[in-house]
Amino acid sequence: MKRETLINQAVTGGPWDVIVIGGGATGLGTAVDASSRGYRTLLLEQVDFAKATSSRSTKLVHGGVRYLQQGNISLVREALHERGLMYRNAPHLVTNLAFVVPRYKWWEGPFYGIGLKLYDLLAGKLNLSKSQSLKPEATLELIPNLESEGLDGGTQYHDGQFDDARMCATLVRTALDQGATMLNHAVVTGLLRNEEDHVSGVRFRDQETGEEHDAHAAVVINATGVFANSIRHMDDVESQSVVEPSRGVHLVLDASFLQGDTAIMVPHTDDGRVLFVIPWHERCLVGTTDEQAPEPILEPRATDQEIEFILRNAGRYLARDPERSDVRSVFAGLRPLVKHAGEETKKISREHEIVVSRGGLVTIIGGKWTTYRKMADDVMDHAIDVGGLDRQPCVTEDLHVRGYLDRDDPAMPVENWLRVYGSDAPEVMGICDEIDGGHQLIHERLPYPRGVVIHAVRHELARTVEDVLARRMRALLLDAAAASEASEDVANLIASELDRDQQWVLDQVKEFKELAAGYQLV
Repeated sequence: MKRETLINQAVTGGPWDVIVIGGGATGLGTAVDASSRGYRTLLLEQVDFAKATSSRSTKLVHGGVRYLQQGNISLVREALHERGLMYRNAPHLVTNLAFVVPRYKWWEGPFYGIGLKLYDLLAGKLNLSKSQSLKPEATLELIPNLESEGLDGGTQYHDGQFDDARMCATLVRTALDQGATMLNHAVVTGLLRNEEDHVSGVRFRDQETGEEHDAHAAVVINATGVFANSIRHMDDVESQSVVEPSRGVHLVLDASFLQGDTAIMVPHTDDGRVLFVIPWHERCLVGTTDEQAPEPILEPRATDQEIEFILRNAGRYLARDPERSDVRSVFAGLRPLVKHAGEETKKISREHEIVVSRGGLVTIIGGKWTTYRKMADDVMDHAIDVGGLDRQPCVTEDLHVRGYLDRDDPAMPVENWLRVYGSDAPEVMGICDEIDGGHQLIHERLPYPRGVVIHAVRHELARTVEDVLARRMRALLLDAAAASEASEDVANLIASELDRDQQWVLDQVKEFKELAAGYQLV
């Protein structure tokens, strides 16, 4: 769909039933929920869908083993239920991943064994696979390069894995299919009010043209994650901060650091945090940290201390110690934790909260990727009342997302990079067939054909080199240097599709190379 059409819909298609501010997991889930209930829905995202937190997760769809350790049974039960729904409704995006908790002390066996049996029990009929105790030989068979000295065995359990930014791209198309209008690179600059001083819409700026527009709605939902406070201040300058950002850092290594398809969960690091070593897109993903962030920003950066923390702790569980020179990419994201004074961020729960201001602005905060659908369901229940909408039931528990294919369908793509499109894979490959050199890789170290660039622009609302290389593809995270080297070709492909001039290409390449430098360790 052309951007001009979407802008026109946003401005002239109102008044809307629901305007959602924020194009991350929660905002996109809310747009899918609202539009699938039949409400006329507009979503506005200041940069690109999943630009911030929602593309920088640990790539897990999980109940949260560490929340089980904290005794938060209700959160774990809810998340495990939602994990099962995501696994059922998005089989091309969510896969079953086996984890091993290695043990080097005999008493850890019954300790983790009992805890993970409870994890299975809480998942109920939506459980992915049963946990089990492993002897040292079986543990090493699953993770051949695990540190073997002193190994007493392990405990295996299962959780879901996914590609977060690809899930967002899929939710955008799902919402479009349901009739929503989805607009990225459209920053909200103010809130509109009616004669009763009730929030009745938004003013937004098209970041491509600089033009400002008004859009009216029965209810406005603030789903901007770590940026929620700034939208609340537009409504009420004296509103209290409700979000406490927490920074999580991940390192991407070559797949050789984790031989096999089984992930490692390290239950105790230097300071008691959980650390994951995970196979992802033919790479090895290691993380995460949990540090209080001073302020919400779009491009948080890892500190040297966080990088060394991950390398040091991962090295204790791998036969080959990773070094800085082994890191293909380093990325950081901010969690939108609900603000509670005096608590360490690693102890704050991931439960979500909904706040309705006196002016009727509905804000949702907290939560995590796994519970995005439930968060959307909950916030819509409040928004329906605030906006005076006719109540319609939520249907997303059984709603297949765009590209759904049964896991056993022979049409399910085998290639890792293509599987995420599901039933849309022929559409992608058709564009590769259509353009000159469409099947050539954008870079020898990356799996993506050049035709994927055109598909991202034509069908997934990508507008910039970063939109494509960071989120429609995962090139920036898989190999930041390779992504940087591919940026000129990608910029020219986008320019040919969007009719951009050579100056636009030069500007885009410069901006992306500067961005990619921040993902590399030099």
